[in-house]
Amino acid sequence: MKRIVAAGVSAVFAVAFGLGSAQAADKKVLAFVVNGASDFWKIAEAGVKKAQGELPKYDLQFKYPEQAAAAVQQRILDDLVAAGAAGIMVSAVDPKNETEELNKIASQSVLFTTDSDAPQSKRVAYIGSSNTDLGKEAGKLMLKALPNGGKCVGFVGLPGADNARERIEGVKEAIKGSKVELTDVRGDEIDQTRAKRNVEDVLAANPDVSCLVGFYSYNTPRIYEVLKEAGKLNKIKVIGFDEDPITLGGVKEGAIVGTVVQQPFEWGYQGMKLMAKYIEGDKSGVPANGIIIVPGKVIEKANVDEFMNQMKQMLKK
Repeated sequence: MKRIVAAGVSAVFAVAFGLGSAQAADKKVLAFVVNGASDFWKIAEAGVKKAQGELPKYDLQFKYPEQAAAAVQQRILDDLVAAGAAGIMVSAVDPKNETEELNKIASQSVLFTTDSDAPQSKRVAYIGSSNTDLGKEAGKLMLKALPNGGKCVGFVGLPGADNARERIEGVKEAIKGSKVELTDVRGDEIDQTRAKRNVEDVLAANPDVSCLVGFYSYNTPRIYEVLKEAGKLNKIKVIGFDEDPITLGGVKEGAIVGTVVQQPFEWGYQGMKLMAKYIEGDKSGVPANGIIIVPGKVIEKANVDEFMNQMKQMLKK
């Protein structure tokens, strides 16, 4: 995955993506801007790639900020607008504090959100998961894994992002009134080293912890690695989100109870096509409430092989 920093003129985009300047000048740019570097986004990128094959009049671009920070993401958005991008889809790093800046983007380009919404902004639509529902599914896995109750600790990248907040709320709603507790959630700002250290710190400080929950795609692999190094795999229950290969491998071998996955491929594929139609004047695909939910799935040992085969086929496209 290449990180390409947008410059101020369309010709630079053309060179970066191997297009002639004349060819690029004829194409409108649609961009997908993520919240940080993570293998999770490879799946969405595959969806964008498929959409590119069906949208020859457009130049579809995928952007990774070098740091998971609102200011860095905003710079990418500003550069895209300065270069004349017709449409931008973004997973907002900090929606509450980014709203004013996102509104500036929306005044100059068609703005969609995905993964983590910015509902107070002037975005046209959100396409992605119901993170509250995903959290509820994870809560059900926790209840199933701990029928007699227990203390759980969660780990997440950006605690202030809507996707994180809603997943945590969903978990709490699902386990409310039970003997299963979510006692703490540690943030890491999408820093892999810090993510792993958070797990190590929790194990050292909480010898009675019963389960660990990875709320972002890379959190569960870091949990798995720490438990393996500590000789505690299968002794502490693990519940995850998303489809990282380490997570799926852990589900397959039984070391991870299950993982709640999304469909980021569809965010990229459907999102780009919908944005193109909207730009062309066809607004029929955007509902009145501006929210398009792509349902998630619960992956456990019984269906992990089938899901992994589906993933392989999807990433070939």
